[in-house]
Amino acid sequence: MQEPTILIVEDEADLANLLKISLQKEGYQQITIAGTIQNAWASFQQTTPDIVLLDVMLPDGEGYDLCRRIREVSHVPVLFMSAKTEEIDKIVGLAIGGDDYITKPFSPKEVAYRVKAQLRRAGYQTQDAPASSSEKAIQVGPFQLNIDETEVQKDGVLLELTAKEIGLMACFMRNPNRILSKETLFERVWGEGFFGSDNTVMVHIRRLREKIEQDASKPMYITTVKGLGYKLVIPQEAQR
Repeated sequence: MQEPTILIVEDEADLANLLKISLQKEGYQQITIAGTIQNAWASFQQTTPDIVLLDVMLPDGEGYDLCRRIREVSHVPVLFMSAKTEEIDKIVGLAIGGDDYITKPFSPKEVAYRVKAQLRRAGYQTQDAPASSSEKAIQVGPFQLNIDETEVQKDGVLLELTAKEIGLMACFMRNPNRILSKETLFERVWGEGFFGSDNTVMVHIRRLREKIEQDASKPMYITTVKGLGYKLVIPQEAQR
């Protein structure tokens, strides 16, 4: 697979360079840095990156605006970096299409780890063993998950899901009709310990429902089990 391209949108040059060095140590060499929304959008169109590290507060506007523009044309993972630590800021970032949100100050090594996790979810499995030839795509009710866990179809139609939404569907489809707690979903999809807030999972579940349910306000497939978590409801006779 071609080496992933990374776009860092950060106006603090020292921090941007530290992030670049940290990512290079992890083996990523195709890295572009932009310090403004205008330059970042131009770089995005030119390099078509596989992941974007996006500062929220930039000289010519907010990173949220750039994320919205990106989401109009692409589903690449977007990782917000921000000095804004209020919970509402994180919710806004995730609600408009962000896949992760990390608050400053942070360790560049931690960011590199999160980038690696996002790229893994997006299909960049560098040193993993190949899938067994006997393994097949998972079919659960109307949903089908491909072997690489990079695409989900419903009734044969490809769903336009983000990396995190595909990760959630993979969890649900491997555990149909089983209750999965918010902690379990967070740890399996985000690849880290649960930090005590369920808003991250809640926001992504809401966005996922909007894409797979006929009426997201009355979900038939991904249901909420009050006080316990969520489950993918599939009649036993519909499972294959």
